[in-house]
Amino acid sequence: MSKQEEFIRSCVPLSIAGVDLRVAALHRDGDKAPIVFLHGFGSTKEDYADVVRYAAFNGHPFLAYDAPGCGETTCADLSRISIPFLVKTALAMLEHFGIQRFHLVGHSMGGLTSLLLAHQHPDRVLSFVDIEGNIAPEDCFLSRQIHDYPQDDAERFFEDFIERTRHAPAYASALYAASLRHKVRAGAVRGIFESMVELSDHGELMDKFLSLPFPRMFMYGEQNTSLSYLAYIQSQGVHLAEIRNCGHFPMYSNPTAMWERIAHLQRFCATG
Repeated sequence: MSKQEEFIRSCVPLSIAGVDLRVAALHRDGDKAPIVFLHGFGSTKEDYADVVRYAAFNGHPFLAYDAPGCGETTCADLSRISIPFLVKTALAMLEHFGIQRFHLVGHSMGGLTSLLLAHQHPDRVLSFVDIEGNIAPEDCFLSRQIHDYPQDDAERFFEDFIERTRHAPAYASALYAASLRHKVRAGAVRGIFESMVELSDHGELMDKFLSLPFPRMFMYGEQNTSLSYLAYIQSQGVHLAEIRNCGHFPMYSNPTAMWERIAHLQRFCATG
């Protein structure tokens, strides 16, 4: 494999709203439209490193990074992290790498961050693959646990959350739970979860999603076909991508299907 096709690891120093960060990133250059990946809660930039293994993405620059409070990124004040804080981080990372217009892919927490980013800057986004990102109150099956299982001790809440997740009856739940304490700082959990719930309940996310003026795909696992809004968003022009043998985590349960559907939307953008 040529050097051009591989990725580079970087650590980017930033100050977001007065909070110092060192953001760990993977990226590569290319001559086609860039792809920006935002990972979900409990995941990391490496969820998307395999973009370099799929010929459909040859020539596309990409950027994936660990959100504040996650992975290898360091944050001087974990209590300041929220979804709006993550949107500001995304904008700063785009500026650092000189990315103007791009395809956007976001999963779960990263899908919600992506939605707000795209809503604020719709002229910069070429397409959006929303992998079970929050667009309705029913999507808070993980984040709403911050209210359903109240606990003042951040470490205790996180330990209990991990155990509940480990035994959840869904594809990849145990695999996901096994690495949570290595990928997320407990002090970041409350701010992320509370802001996700607040935005899902009161942020008019569905309206924001459906108003986006570029091709959109909503990707979901076959275990989540009960989501009440699927037929509605399809009737509004959203591409649906159901991933077989999968729950909330296509990058763990069926990554080949995930990559194929992401490539499908980008081919649609190139020819549509």
